[in-house]
Amino acid sequence: QLLQKTENYYMQDNNREMPKIDEALYFVIEEKNNQVELTDNGIQFLSTDTDSQFFVLPDIGTGIAQIERENLSPEEAAEKKEELFRDFSVKSERIHTLTQLLKAYTLFEKDTEYVIMDNKVMIVDEQTGRIMDGRRYSDGLHQAIEAKENVKIEAATQTFATITLQNYFRMYNKLGGMTGTASTEAGEFWEIYKLDVVEIPTNRPIARKDKDDLIYRTVREKFNAVIEDVVQLSNAGRPVLIGTTSVEISELLSRMLKLRGIQHNVLNAKMHKSEAEIVAEAGKPGVVTIATNMAGRGTDIKLSDEVKKAGGLAIIGTERHDSRRVDRQLRGRAGRQGDVGSSQFYVSLEDNLMRLFGSERVAKVMDRIGLKEGEVIQHSMMTKSIERAQKKVEENNFGVRKRLLEYDDVMNAQREVVYKRRRHALHGERLKVDIANMMYDTCELVVEQNKLAEDFKNFEFELIRYFSISAPVTPAEFSKLSVREITGKVYKAVLAHYEEKIARDAREAYPIIKNVYENNNGQYQRIIVPFTDGIKSLNVVTDLEKAYTTEGRSLVADFEKNITLAIVDEAWKKHLRKMDELKQSVQLAVHEQKDPLLIYKFEAFNLFKKMIDDVNKEVISFLFKGYLPHRNENIQEARQETRQEKYTETKEDLDAPASEAKKAGEMASQRPPVTETITREMPKINRNDTVTIKHVMSGKSETMKYKKAESMLASGEWVLVNE
Repeated sequence: QLLQKTENYYMQDNNREMPKIDEALYFVIEEKNNQVELTDNGIQFLSTDTDSQFFVLPDIGTGIAQIERENLSPEEAAEKKEELFRDFSVKSERIHTLTQLLKAYTLFEKDTEYVIMDNKVMIVDEQTGRIMDGRRYSDGLHQAIEAKENVKIEAATQTFATITLQNYFRMYNKLGGMTGTASTEAGEFWEIYKLDVVEIPTNRPIARKDKDDLIYRTVREKFNAVIEDVVQLSNAGRPVLIGTTSVEISELLSRMLKLRGIQHNVLNAKMHKSEAEIVAEAGKPGVVTIATNMAGRGTDIKLSDEVKKAGGLAIIGTERHDSRRVDRQLRGRAGRQGDVGSSQFYVSLEDNLMRLFGSERVAKVMDRIGLKEGEVIQHSMMTKSIERAQKKVEENNFGVRKRLLEYDDVMNAQREVVYKRRRHALHGERLKVDIANMMYDTCELVVEQNKLAEDFKNFEFELIRYFSISAPVTPAEFSKLSVREITGKVYKAVLAHYEEKIARDAREAYPIIKNVYENNNGQYQRIIVPFTDGIKSLNVVTDLEKAYTTEGRSLVADFEKNITLAIVDEAWKKHLRKMDELKQSVQLAVHEQKDPLLIYKFEAFNLFKKMIDDVNKEVISFLFKGYLPHRNENIQEARQETRQEKYTETKEDLDAPASEAKKAGEMASQRPPVTETITREMPKINRNDTVTIKHVMSGKSETMKYKKAESMLASGEWVLVNE
């Protein structure tokens, strides 16, 4: 309560006294919003041994205006502007890195938000208490935590696709579900999905006794009381399930129970592999089980008649969770199908929930009553007060989720456009229409930009650059005709040139396809044909028989598919990164009294339009410039030399010395790029079949299930062994 009074004093009159506190601090933590911010004092401290402007972002607008006033040559001005932008970029990255390190040290606790296993930082799901294998924090936060814990810092992951759960669920026409705890989130279900929540009566009357919360001043008093209660319940022959909110607390309680000589099982993120055995034991008389976030465990705790007579399963919650839903899921482990049981939550004023949202009123009551150390309050009014604090947290979290969804709705519109184009490329039915639209859009863009600048020379250059054609209009016509008329003329010339080009590609490819098909007795199902535009190269996989029967036309269609997919995917990855950076940068608009979301929508549209224009130009440019780099006789000769790739080998083949394998690999890498073949020479293997695989270089063998071996086989370093 003293803390609360101090805070109220400094925050009165619109935070009039707060600068006095900030002056002494190096950084400020906002636990409610999960944010950390450096103060001026912190910046000054970090800049002691370096430039005082080390963490100060330059004002871009002022800097550019100053450069333009200096009467520099265009080249010098461009160089100075580039230097200004570079300085801004370096400093913003520096501040971002430092902020993430501060977050890692102050807001993310070991054995609460994450655990260290096999020298790696593993994220713990706060809802289920399970390890989220393969998941990493974004924006460099995971690397910051790895640096904090002194484990190997892994490379940043590249986002290939992103979607919020809300927008993922919205993709379905029909939505529905069943859970015991949906009523607390009924408002969110309606607001996001327009779904009603209907409560179904229980199958049998509830016999579980839900007791009012026991409230203590300190965590130490609370845990001592928990241990005393557990000892009494266990001695009475009742199974006890202790629910904790973090791995750290579960391990602390485990140590306290060991000191009292109480046998118990621990179920948390570190012990998740033995979950089934622990849950099977949890309903036996006198058995004590400590579990971190029991939500979503999906297993019933079976009770014997002896246990039911003793009073059933006893649930003890060591802390109120931020969400009422998770507390109810813990309570719901007892009293299933009309069984007897009880639930009791223990709370202290030092718990995160009480400290952040609800302790002031409870502390006043405790002071009035004059409670001494170890004494406790238990009253329905107090329990309701705690539930109100939980409701505040839920509303706060819902606000955050809703805001994130508003940002993702912008991305969702863009996502649908890109995914639609990808689908057309994958299936191929509407790809011709898409390519024609790309051609027209690029023609229109080139004409518009150059007509506006009245630059016929650049117009000619861009036609050669993107379409490999000369201008179909004279300089006089370019000045006289409208944008629409010039676009029409250019589009007709481009379309005619493209049709002629793809017919020529099919004619050139057909002799190669014919030779491969006729000379190998249908041995190959698919072939890889290399295309290049002189700078980049692309291997196009095509069905050999189809390419033969269509006289090379299906190869050209596959080329169109492959190049569209490759360029769209690469551009989308880069766009996702830019959108992430944009989301971070627009938050500064709050200081200008502007809504960051509106600025985000405006800037996101411009970014997306530029990305689509760039994709159109790149796809069209490659389609017009792409050609087969080898002529018939070279490919024919190279094809005969090509080593056939197999997915399986015999043990005798694999037992050759590693040096020979390495030598063969080196020889293969020295061969010229050629048409390759893909064949399947192994029987179908089910995902749960046990297989033996061997490392090509070391000769090491391992036996495992095929589903685990798949990724190792895909790397090319391991092969299947025929037993």
